[in-house]
Amino acid sequence: MELMGDTNSDKVSHILIKSKYMPKTYPYLLDTLPYAHDALEPIIDRETMEYHHDKHHQTYVDNLNKAMEANPHLQTSVLEELMDSDIPAVKNNAGGVWNHDFFWNAMIGQGSEMSATMKAEIDKNFESVEEFQNIFEATAIGRFGSGWAWLVQNSDGGLEVMSTANQDNPLSLGFKPLLALDVWEHSYYLKYKNKRADYAKAWWGLVNWEMVESLMG
Repeated sequence: MELMGDTNSDKVSHILIKSKYMPKTYPYLLDTLPYAHDALEPIIDRETMEYHHDKHHQTYVDNLNKAMEANPHLQTSVLEELMDSDIPAVKNNAGGVWNHDFFWNAMIGQGSEMSATMKAEIDKNFESVEEFQNIFEATAIGRFGSGWAWLVQNSDGGLEVMSTANQDNPLSLGFKPLLALDVWEHSYYLKYKNKRADYAKAWWGLVNWEMVESLMG
């Protein structure tokens, strides 16, 4: 698939330059959460965070390291490059590591206020914050099976909402991720059961808008 104006090297450097946790190379380690396991309550409960981060995320890290051991020629590649690998075990687990690293940092206990600058960008691209949230929630709810909902920036600087399946990532399509919601069942089922819509709506109370705005540009 043709990328929207970005080369692979551009993709590695342009997305999380300001981030403290990228880029990553082999051997991979599980990052500690940027907050306590119970910091996101009551929206996301402690037990879910313990399973999601300590078990599920750790499994992606472990499986990616195993895949790297089997493919030593890829061991000097950064994580973003591995997400485009034609080796399924590499691609899927690299995506699982990257997406979860991003997801944890996209949230903050008690959430944060959207700045006037961020609101203006949302209004420009989606008419209103309410309409943006409606579109984002519908995208999250409409993802069949497992995957993610994203707010992304396109190559023209515009904002879009999109969804990816499994552990796929917008970077592979030439978009810059700004915000992500995990809609795999393990991210919400202990608390919300089959009510993904309730999870998606409640999640706005956790969004780290300061991070989102810092990634724009």
